[in-house]
Order: sequence, then structure tokens, then C-alpha cells
Amino acid sequence: MNKEELISEISKKAKVSKKDASLILSATIESIQKTVKKGDKVTLVGFGTFASKKRAARNGRNPQTGKAIKIAAKTVPTFSAGKSFKSLLSK
Repeated sequence: MNKEELISEISKKAKVSKKDASLILSATIESIQKTVKKGDKVTLVGFGTFASKKRAARNGRNPQTGKAIKIAAKTVPTFSAGKSFKSLLSK
């Protein structure tokens, strides 16, 4: 499912126009991104938790040459599925 298909699905289920559904989805995504960027978590009970995680600097290898390289530390987004979501997929 892509973004347009998701907007159509939201529009049908919430009985709102596609334009309104698009605005709602965009606002939701933007809010999650801003909150996680600040270092806070966004928890949607039953669905999951969006958070950020710091990865330490480490050594790696260039797969083409085999030469050792340094990989810089960075912060990455994470998602952890909630219990209800996990159980839904395991059926």
C-alpha cells in the first residue's frame, strides 16, 4: 500500500474527503517526526512506539575492496510494534 492508497482507505473509513484525509495523514506524520527528532517517543497503544536510537561509531568493511572503514555515529529512527499489532500478525 502506498500513500495514495492509504489516503483513500482513511477517507472511506473516516467518511471524510480525500483532501481532508491527506491533511490528517500529513499532520500525523509531521507530528511524529518532530517529536522523535526532539528525542521523545510517540506511543500509540496497541499499534507501537516510534523513537530514536543513537548508534555508536564502529568499524566496517567496504564490500567491494575489503578495506576497513570507519562508520560515524548517528541517530536513527526506530519503530517497535505493540502487543496487539504483533498478535494480529501471528494469527
